[in-house]
Amino acid sequence: MEIIDNSTTESNEESHGKTSRPKWGVVLVWVFVLGLLAVLGVGLVRSQRGSIKVGDRVPDLILTTFEGDEIDFADLRGQIVVVNFWASWCKPCEQEAVELEQAYKLYKDQGVVFLGVDYVDTETEARGYLAKFGITYPNGPDLGTRISQAFRTLGVPETYIIGPDGRLVAVKIGPYLSLDEIVNQIETVMAEHK
Repeated sequence: MEIIDNSTTESNEESHGKTSRPKWGVVLVWVFVLGLLAVLGVGLVRSQRGSIKVGDRVPDLILTTFEGDEIDFADLRGQIVVVNFWASWCKPCEQEAVELEQAYKLYKDQGVVFLGVDYVDTETEARGYLAKFGITYPNGPDLGTRISQAFRTLGVPETYIIGPDGRLVAVKIGPYLSLDEIVNQIETVMAEHK
């Protein structure tokens, strides 16, 4: 009977350049860790950048509506503009949709412009959302996120109110909880810009 000493065989293989293959589990863990670090890094950069701030001039942008009309933000100077970022897949957006439409109807004849910016959505889903909630103020897609990047949005819903001078005067992160909340914010802005 012959006894084989495996420790010598393994050490001989290692000394001759043969190594064991990396474990796939270890590789997957490293890929996960690196991916997580990348996501955290992007989040950190975004959080440091933050939202556009009250008092900042809003960039001149053009929103192309679902009907194909172009709305140039520069042409809206002299008016109060309410810009709401939403998406059909956003449940909190549904909480404020009807109230925003009601506010639009209250203020459309008083020089307050409402614009909806549909964030990363399909046109079919977006149009369905607008129909479901009876939204009639101008809305357009932001598939390339050009407008949301200019406002430095962090998610949806977010609402920005622009004063007649083209500067940001109010920001609402998250959904409005009532029509009164929207009305109070607009009334405050109107009183400050008489």
